[in-house]
Amino acid sequence: MDLNSASTVVLQVLTQATSQDTAVLKPAEEQLKQWETQPGFYSVLLNIFTNHTLDINVRWLAVLYFKNGIDRYWRRVAPHALSEEEKSTLRAGLITNFNEPVNQIATQIAVLIAKVARLDCPRQWPELIPTLIESVKVQDDLRQHRALLTFYHVTKTLASKRLAADRKLFYDLASGIYNFACSLWNHHTDTFLQHVSSGGEAAVLSSLERTLLSLKVLRKLTVNGFVEPHKNMEVMGFLHGIFDRLKQFLECSRNIGTDNVCRDRLEKTIILFTKVLLDFLDQHPFSFTPLIQRSLEFSVSYVFTEVGEGVTFERFIVQCMNLIKMIVKNYAYKPSKNFEDSSPETLEAHKIKMAFFTYPTLTEICRRLVSHYFLLTEEELTMWEEDPEGFTVEETGGDSWKYSLRPCTEVLFIDIFHEYNQTLTPVLLEMMQTLQGPTNVEDMNALLIKDAVYNAVGLAAYELFDSVDFDQWFKNQLLPELQVIHNRYKPLRRRVIWLIGQWISVKFKSDLRPMLYEAICNLLQDQDLVVRIETATTLKLTVDDFEFRTDQFLPYLETMFTLLFQLLQQVTECDTKMHVLHVLSCVIERVNIQIRPYVGCLVQYLPLLWKQSEEHNMLRCAILTTLIHLVQGLGADSKNLYPFLLPVIQLSTDVSQPPHVYLLEDGLELWLVTLENSPCVTPELLRIFQNMSPLLELSSENLRTCFKIINGYIFLSSTEFLQTYAVGLCQSFCELLKEITTEGQVQVLKVVENALKVNPVLGPQMFQPILPCVFRGIIEGERYPVVMSTYLGVMGRVLLQNTSFFSSLLNEMAHKFNQEMDQLLGNMIEMWVDRMDNITQPERRKLSALALLSLLPSDNSVIQDKFCGIINISVEGLHDVMTEDPETGTYKDCMLMSHLEEPKVTEDEEPPTEQDKRKKMII
Repeated sequence: MDLNSASTVVLQVLTQATSQDTAVLKPAEEQLKQWETQPGFYSVLLNIFTNHTLDINVRWLAVLYFKNGIDRYWRRVAPHALSEEEKSTLRAGLITNFNEPVNQIATQIAVLIAKVARLDCPRQWPELIPTLIESVKVQDDLRQHRALLTFYHVTKTLASKRLAADRKLFYDLASGIYNFACSLWNHHTDTFLQHVSSGGEAAVLSSLERTLLSLKVLRKLTVNGFVEPHKNMEVMGFLHGIFDRLKQFLECSRNIGTDNVCRDRLEKTIILFTKVLLDFLDQHPFSFTPLIQRSLEFSVSYVFTEVGEGVTFERFIVQCMNLIKMIVKNYAYKPSKNFEDSSPETLEAHKIKMAFFTYPTLTEICRRLVSHYFLLTEEELTMWEEDPEGFTVEETGGDSWKYSLRPCTEVLFIDIFHEYNQTLTPVLLEMMQTLQGPTNVEDMNALLIKDAVYNAVGLAAYELFDSVDFDQWFKNQLLPELQVIHNRYKPLRRRVIWLIGQWISVKFKSDLRPMLYEAICNLLQDQDLVVRIETATTLKLTVDDFEFRTDQFLPYLETMFTLLFQLLQQVTECDTKMHVLHVLSCVIERVNIQIRPYVGCLVQYLPLLWKQSEEHNMLRCAILTTLIHLVQGLGADSKNLYPFLLPVIQLSTDVSQPPHVYLLEDGLELWLVTLENSPCVTPELLRIFQNMSPLLELSSENLRTCFKIINGYIFLSSTEFLQTYAVGLCQSFCELLKEITTEGQVQVLKVVENALKVNPVLGPQMFQPILPCVFRGIIEGERYPVVMSTYLGVMGRVLLQNTSFFSSLLNEMAHKFNQEMDQLLGNMIEMWVDRMDNITQPERRKLSALALLSLLPSDNSVIQDKFCGIINISVEGLHDVMTEDPETGTYKDCMLMSHLEEPKVTEDEEPPTEQDKRKKMII
């Protein structure tokens, strides 16, 4: 591509590609795609995006095409790879000048230089780093900033490489430039601090930008650039210096307004300091040991004493708490139970921790966490009033504990309490003791303190197991508090029911459950929505618990279900609806068929909710889960849901519909339970099976459920199902068997076996294409025992139940093997007898014995020659299935089932599904 003539043409097409008119845009995109592999195209793009007189959108697009081209064509082994000559020219052009005036384009150029560096630096591009180092020294502000931005992106990219040779190169690079990086950072930091006290906002922001970028470079070099960083004086000097720098920056916040760009950048820089420490601790815990004492002193003083007042902000407090938490929990700092087995480094770190966390320090941290950080804030109480559902989502940890203050404080409390529970248990018990009895509803501060202490007692439930008589506390203190209906008491009502939920699985007498259910019924009618939602959560924990008893719960079932349904209708947020649906699902699952009288209202409401949730796939997943438990609870009566249920299954399992990405797994599960509980097949239920063929082609982790669904149809209506779908299904199976695992082969063959079991006449005809493969596997002595066992099960069905089909199959195989039928039959019987031990299931062993015995009446000499082997395995089969009747002293076949025998279902067992009954009939 000639650069001069091509530049104009490419520029014109790039301009068209920025058009909003698709008639202009599409042809331009096609043309650019064709040029991607043309020599010289990327040189033209470089000329365009470095020409600052051109339109910004055109230059932006040129940068993007260049960046994408690196991914596709820069590697030497890539198809249509760029020539070494062009790459050399491009590398030189990329670092000629750092003067891009537009921030967004400058960032993209820095990223694409880093992409090239990842592939070429330092071997093919040794001049990159020296050029960057020289460029960040220049006095020109713009050039210096752009070079520093590029320096950061290059360092970040090279630090991310993981191969040993690449790591070695980065170690060499880091040791070579670390001193310079430190000097650069110190220079920009000192400049910033001078500007804060004397310069204008523009100068402050400019120097702060450079401080931030140089610190980003140092972070990557420090964390990823050294094998044993504690042996490098410069690295440890930088890390020790962070604490003093942090103090300086925190003090600067007093002089910078709270609502401007400078403030935002300052806080980002302060957070970056803490990230350096956290990353270093994570990657090099033993190298961090000399920093443990200073880190703890610094973090605790700023978070738990008056030192931090007026200078700290939420994200900084979170980072400091994370630092304390990571030191407390770090496994590298925990000695073995046998101290002598611990490394000296571990013992050294442990000793520093123990010396720091004295009784006064731990007590102060514990008290401050509870009495300061656990208190509901004015903002939270306002949110509770104005947006109760939003408050609930926030409280249940909508954000990660690493970034949000409340979850972070709670996690820190749990970790410290677990680590130092012997010291802290008396402290918390004393706080509990001071709060006995009711609290004055007029004293909001006292109510919030009590809420905070109860929060701590709930979080520390497992640690307090032996120290708190929870049953007595529940009866004497907590239950009465739930009965205080004053509006100001609602934080405590909500906290108490949450607290009970935390203790349910820890220590809660079964006899007290009816009292709790009574309280839950009352609270589900509370005037406050947050209290009702929290109560629903505790109900879920209660019915999910190991000691849940249905008989205790049934008297309250109707009331609770009605109230939960009312709550589901009242809430409007997607997350809250999902949450309440999960509670309803849980209740339905635990009480099973006992739910039938009460679900009418829910059944009528779900189609409306499904329609409303068209844009909310996660809510639809929750509806699918509810439907699964609903169908299991309704059993055969679930047929009444088909007008709604079957279209839902149809949509959820149709891989041509976009929502299937979210709904498929639950949709398949719903399809399966619908089949298992269906009393009879309907045309609509049969029609859904059209979705199966594409699902089998996916060969995904859902394949096992797909096989269960196919079996479900076979047990439900084999004749109708096989006549409609067996040809296509057999084709899918033949394709699957070529590439599927051993376990998958067994699943396919089990479907065939079930079809033969249920329909001995139609089954062999419909799956005829698969049977030669089974026959061949037996003759050739399939080496996997589980596959061989299944082969013999399939062939045993054919031989025992459809003799004429077996004869035609034998004839067909004799032609294929070019053998006499008798010879082939003899080989088969011999292999069958020899591999009988591959069969472990008694019913399959019995089937094989019966199948081979069915041959004995024949006067065929080959069969008579195998008489001894057949009789031998038959006797073994008899030993497997015969048991002595204790009443008569005679032996009987333990596998014979009387239709009079109805197995008794205990409370813990689920009642038999319609499919279970169908299987029993077949047996």
